[in-house]
Amino acid sequence: MATIRPFRALRPRKELADKIASPPYDVISTEEAKEIAKNNPLSFVRIIRPEVDFEHKVDPHSEEVYRKGRENLENFIKEGYLFQDDKPRFYVYRQTMGEHTQVGLVACLSCEEYEKGIIKRHELTREEKEIDRAKHIELLGAQTGPVFITYRSLEEIDSLILEGTRGEPEYDFESDGVRHTFYVIEDEQHIKKIIDAFQEIPALYIADGHHRSAAAARVMHWRKERNKNHTGEEEYNYFLTVIFPHNHLRILDYNRVVKDLNGLSKEEFLKKIQERFDIEEKGATGNPYKPETPHTFGMYLDGKWYKLTAKSTIVDEEDPIKSLDVSILQEHLLDPILGIKNPRKDKRIDFVGGIRGLHWLEKLVDEGKFRVAFSMYPTTMDQLLKVADAGLIMPPKSTWFEPKLKSGLAVHLLD
Repeated sequence: MATIRPFRALRPRKELADKIASPPYDVISTEEAKEIAKNNPLSFVRIIRPEVDFEHKVDPHSEEVYRKGRENLENFIKEGYLFQDDKPRFYVYRQTMGEHTQVGLVACLSCEEYEKGIIKRHELTREEKEIDRAKHIELLGAQTGPVFITYRSLEEIDSLILEGTRGEPEYDFESDGVRHTFYVIEDEQHIKKIIDAFQEIPALYIADGHHRSAAAARVMHWRKERNKNHTGEEEYNYFLTVIFPHNHLRILDYNRVVKDLNGLSKEEFLKKIQERFDIEEKGATGNPYKPETPHTFGMYLDGKWYKLTAKSTIVDEEDPIKSLDVSILQEHLLDPILGIKNPRKDKRIDFVGGIRGLHWLEKLVDEGKFRVAFSMYPTTMDQLLKVADAGLIMPPKSTWFEPKLKSGLAVHLLD
């Protein structure tokens, strides 16, 4: 069973929501964050990327910077830009991007259930990134960015969440091509029904935000050690999430670009590919090939697009990892032909989220920054859930979710 918890969100005044809401900390660079803060001093980047307030060059992961984030957060509260609800509540967050809409419940989940595997993972985390995020949470006394959670859709729960969108929304604005609509659930009976309904769910799944959830668990242990009167009910035992039905979510392609052909000529490279893939020319620059079915790939090389189709001999549909297209490309092309043994660490490869479009791949190759690009068929939600259920780990850069959740619309205070 999954335990969900309402909480007293710290959130923007209604008329300031569009100004305060910001991109997540991990999808923008320091330079991009500085530009956002320059044009909008109320942006939440001043809390999640507080290096923007330093004129001199500073380590963005230093304690000095995070203490500045705490100072900025306190100032936003003091000035009345942010306020805290008087009672624990649930919230509903709806996002619409083009024809795609997803509706999720903003709530807190248990760090202990995360560690017990009731909240399932599909990615490895890096210790240094976990500790860095944990320091950010600890020094701010707050979780500022939600973890993206999903569950296998159940009509009862889906309906209860959608019921929360009746009436006037608290926030409703557009940003970067996405409409963000936010509702507050105050009715105590409605809140209780949601809590009871989630008790029937055997597992929840992290879609995105593995480092944030791992960091929250670290902070829980740090605070438990310091708190001689620990009860398990303290806010630090829970972490901020937005929970979506799995059939609401959209995974985009996560494409690859490689800097060289590993010493091979173009002819040698294509010949080696043909041992494991069928190759078909698809067009020139300006007419990119987007894979339409699993186990097919686009490849851009020397101004031409090719369709690569994995031969049946290299596809293992029974294995939840080996059947992934990211695994097929890695095990049968990137590693044996291009010599990329560890895509997590090899600096010859980079990854491009599908939100940028395939013309971006052409641009990177045509400008000479990379030699070859590969367009991918997106990983599916069913594949992600199967991997998590099997207790396995996805290959790196397997999923790119859009739209991204804004930071600053609901903050979970630990103090």
